[in-house]
Order: sequence, then C-alpha cells, then structure tokens
Amino acid sequence: MSAAYLIGLIVALLCLGLIDYRYKLALFAQTKRTLLTLAVAVGMFVVWDVFGIWLGVFYHGGSDYALPFLLAPDFPYEELFFLTLLCYVSLLVYRWIERRKMKAEER
Repeated sequence: MSAAYLIGLIVALLCLGLIDYRYKLALFAQTKRTLLTLAVAVGMFVVWDVFGIWLGVFYHGGSDYALPFLLAPDFPYEELFFLTLLCYVSLLVYRWIERRKMKAEER
C-alpha cells in the first residue's frame, strides 16, 4: 500500500484538528494567525529541506509505504504533510502550555 504513510499523516492531522477544535487552542481560536504561523514555519522547513537535498544530506530512499511521486528530486509529497504535522503539534503544545500558565496565574 503505497499511500499508507500519507494516510497516516492525514489521520494524525485530523486528530490534531479535533483536539484543536475541542480546546480552541490555535486554528479554531485565531484562524488567520494560525494559518500564517503554520505557513511561515512550514516554508522555513521546506527551505531547510531544499538546502539539505542540495548539500546531499537529505535524500529520498524510497519505501513501500510512500507514494512514488516526488515534488522535486528527493522531496516527496508526504514531506509537506509531515512538516505541517510537526509545526501544528508544536503550536498546539505551545498554546496549551501558555493557557495552563495563564490559568495558574489567575489563581
């Protein structure tokens, strides 16, 4: 199943979205700000990946679980979903910690 990795990433993103919806941490609290933050962060990681590929540090080794298509040489489609997942989970954890601190200060 060549799309298993992509499906797993999409399911994980949807689960993060449900957590965000339930607790209104990022996307469902401040949509524009969250989308801008994610776009900038993912963009920075894409640039990082491009430089890593150019320097020969990163390469696409291929997998039975990944799609056979690439956005660019050694840059698979799944990488965009992974980077989005990485940034979104980091943002949610940051916002959750920030909210916990604010509630603790109110007491």
